[in-house]
Amino acid sequence: MAANMYRVGDYVFFENSSSNPYLIRRIEELNKTASGNVEAKVVCFYRRRDISQSLIQLADKHAKDLDEEKESPSEPELSEKQKHQLRHRELFLSRQYESLPATHIRGKCSVALLNETEAVLSYLEKEDTFFYSLVYDPTQKTLLADKGEIRVGPRFQADVPEMLQEGEPDDRDQSKLEMKIWDPECPLTNKQIDQFLVIARAIGTFARALDCSSSVRQPSLHMSAAAASRDITLFHAMDTLHRHGYDLSSALSVLVPQGGPVLCRDEMEEWSSSEANLFEEALEKYGKDFNDIRQDFLPWKSLTSIIEYYYMWKTTDRYVQQKRLKAAEAESKLKQWLVNFYSLFTAAQSAQWYSWGPPNMQCRLCVSCWMYWKKYGGLKMPSRAEGEEEKTPPSPEMRSRGHGARQSSHMVPIRNSGSPKSSMKTKQAFLLQATRLTKLARHMCRDLIRLRRAARRPFVPINCGAIKPRVQTHPPPTLSRPLCSLTTPVHISLSFLPSIFCLVLFLLLL
Repeated sequence: MAANMYRVGDYVFFENSSSNPYLIRRIEELNKTASGNVEAKVVCFYRRRDISQSLIQLADKHAKDLDEEKESPSEPELSEKQKHQLRHRELFLSRQYESLPATHIRGKCSVALLNETEAVLSYLEKEDTFFYSLVYDPTQKTLLADKGEIRVGPRFQADVPEMLQEGEPDDRDQSKLEMKIWDPECPLTNKQIDQFLVIARAIGTFARALDCSSSVRQPSLHMSAAAASRDITLFHAMDTLHRHGYDLSSALSVLVPQGGPVLCRDEMEEWSSSEANLFEEALEKYGKDFNDIRQDFLPWKSLTSIIEYYYMWKTTDRYVQQKRLKAAEAESKLKQWLVNFYSLFTAAQSAQWYSWGPPNMQCRLCVSCWMYWKKYGGLKMPSRAEGEEEKTPPSPEMRSRGHGARQSSHMVPIRNSGSPKSSMKTKQAFLLQATRLTKLARHMCRDLIRLRRAARRPFVPINCGAIKPRVQTHPPPTLSRPLCSLTTPVHISLSFLPSIFCLVLFLLLL
């Protein structure tokens, strides 16, 4: 039951076509339509096969740069097969949303941001596990590094110097060190500091009353006092007190200079109401992607200003109200959805063959390879056929693999007869009109030739060395019916001709 239960935040497979690989999506919302159906609003992930060749080269270059930056020489070298399968596990995140029917869900999977501290082979050891490191924009056709990189590892650790011994001189460059902005051992008491801060807030309120632009934004005394009590006023007051050696009279003279009281304003006061509305609209669309917010909505603002405004905006009543509205909307939406068992993909329990590739290739995949193709968008083993389905036919090695090797990655061409069957018209088969001597050879060496098994692998040659001594040392068997009745034409491989020649030679010697 839990395996068929899907919730908001789950990474799932979606099937939009019976002949294409599954789509990989993350569920953002589950909504019930007026008709009673359930639709899932999802975030789109793209595979390598979904983007252009130029972007694939860019992604490979990015992966190569990451490998060079890694400080893990002990990590084993990847084989060609592992590199091939890792490409199937790589995804590209996008900011694109779409709505899909919940009945098209075909199972859960796991998608994670590429972790540099983990071995890349760990993604191959887990089923239905994918990773991403780049963000794909399907509109602009661009790839960018994900902003959410977690900087973990030895490359991001600070170098802590050794502690200086008592009396040892400090030869470090003092200009590159942090500057002290407050002394906890100052001569002032806590009461004196609190009184100074009250005076600073009062001066800030008075400064706003004198400023025309501030009086428009804060028309009441209470709003001006609230704005003057914000952190920007307190930080300025404490910084002034520290710079003047904790002398109260000197610091007060700086807060009220000759021209009038000093007015300190933060981003919450500097931004207009229209700019605040644009920011909330951008935040709804892009989330905390401040670069995109600045580029598309607020290009005249600096990135520092936008980030500072965001963290101040989170402390306002407007943020609390929006949070409550979103919580109320979430209560009215579905939290989870149970997909009935009959709607799941159950072909893994059947011994079927599935048409794969363009019609001119005339190839089919076994159940195991078909499930791999649907989930990962490629074949298990590297081959010329993958990536060139429109151009390259299957190689002879792949043609020679039969359905007896179902556990390995393989495909077979469609034939006129045998498994797998096809309704498509194929090329004319090779027909050999067998002679009576040929039919006699089939009966004499039946235990060596094993025609049924050899027919499944027509490209493997017959062991002629074992047939020749059998013909020379054993007399012809007694047939249950005369040779004249063996007139039915048969299909035979060219590899039988050496054994037929040996039999004819033996009969001539008699």
